[in-house]
This record gives sequence, structure tokens and C-alpha cells, in this order.
Amino acid sequence: MSGHSKWATTKRKKAAIDAKRGKAFTKIIKEITIAAREGGGDPNGNPRLRLAIDNAKSVNMPADNIERAIKKATGELEGVTYHELTYEGYGPAGVAVVVEVATDNKNRTVAEVRHLFSKGGGSMGENGSVAWMFDKKGVVTLPKQNKTEDEIMEIILEAGAEDLQTEDEYYVVQSAIESFEPVRKALLDKGLTVENASLQWIAKNFIRVTGEDAEKVSKLIESLEDCDDVQNVYTNADIDESSLSN
Repeated sequence: MSGHSKWATTKRKKAAIDAKRGKAFTKIIKEITIAAREGGGDPNGNPRLRLAIDNAKSVNMPADNIERAIKKATGELEGVTYHELTYEGYGPAGVAVVVEVATDNKNRTVAEVRHLFSKGGGSMGENGSVAWMFDKKGVVTLPKQNKTEDEIMEIILEAGAEDLQTEDEYYVVQSAIESFEPVRKALLDKGLTVENASLQWIAKNFIRVTGEDAEKVSKLIESLEDCDDVQNVYTNADIDESSLSN
């Protein structure tokens, strides 16, 4: 899982910049809107909405923003209808890339994503072209909070978690989809703060990329993440961060 871990670390450092530009809020608002539209506006009866609200609170999103997004989704306020789509493709050095989007204009978004792949030295593929290289997993990120790996492991294994990674000042817990909510709840029940919890595409195997390829892959992924309609980007690239320019 080193490739995922290294990229997750890079993404977290970049998240502070994204938040200043409002991108973090925008992505969460879209997730709240989609969740409320599909499952209703009551988080008690809509697990996806409850999770989205928890993630919104973890980045200190104002309650008014959350409530407004829910009302737009349920028709109480006029709002935009977002469509969820997943695009797949290849980047430099043959790495696989999965892109999740939420858009109000499918034609605009597919054209932009295809352009970004091409500009970044890659190519967009058909549905299923690279998804088989990934598994959908539940991922929970939490600050260490003075807890040892053994203490966290004891909590999460009982709830059905599969893996625990240490990244800087964070723990990253991975689980099968069916164990995702029990694992998240077990951590919260112990009074621990969860920074983010989501379903993610985790590569089964990673491709090590170094030198110029590492720089190219990094730039492609960052350009995709900067696209307004893109929610998440996943790759099987294990990027050598020492190859990246500051």
C-alpha cells in the first residue's frame, strides 16, 4: 500500500491549499447534495449523508452551508443536479488512473478530463479498462491522538478492519466495504477524532515511478484534482517523492 500512502500524504499537504481556494468545501457540498438527493435529507436514515456531514464538520464547514446543500437536494431550495461518473485511463509510464467526478454537465466534464489526460502524457480509456486493477475499500484517516498502533489495532480488528498504516501524524485504517461503517463507529465510540472517512479505489499492485516519470505522473494527477468537477483521483503509481521538484 506504499503508493497509496505516499500519494495520500501528498494530497493531505495539498489539502490546505485547496481549502483556501474553497475546493475542499465544494467537493463536500457536492457529496452532501448527491447523498441527500438519492437517500433523503434525514441523516439518521441516510448513512451516506451522515458520513458526508461528518466529513464536512471535520473541516469546520458552517452548519448553514450543510443545511442549504441538503435543502437544495430535497427541492426546498432551487439547486443544481449533479451526476456521478467514473473515468479511467493511463498516465505516463503506463500507470493506471481512476477519476471520480460530480458534474452538472457530462459533455463538458468528459471533454475536459480527456484533454487533461492527453495534455499530461496519458490517455483516457473505456469503462473497465483499469478498474480491475483496484479494489473498492473503506478508508478512515485519524490523527494519532497519543494512541499507539497497538491500541488502534485492538479497536479496529474487532470491528473488521483489514490494515493499518502510519503516515506522519496520522493513522490510516483500511477495511472491506461491509466493515467500513462498523470500523468508523468503533473509533468514534472510543472518543477518537476521525478526520476523514470514505470509500476509495485502492490499487492491488503498484508501479514504482521515478525521475521524469514521477514528475509527469504527479503533474497529471494534480491537474485532474484541480478540475472543478473532479471529486477524487486514484492511481497505482508509487511516486518517488524525491524526484519531485519543490
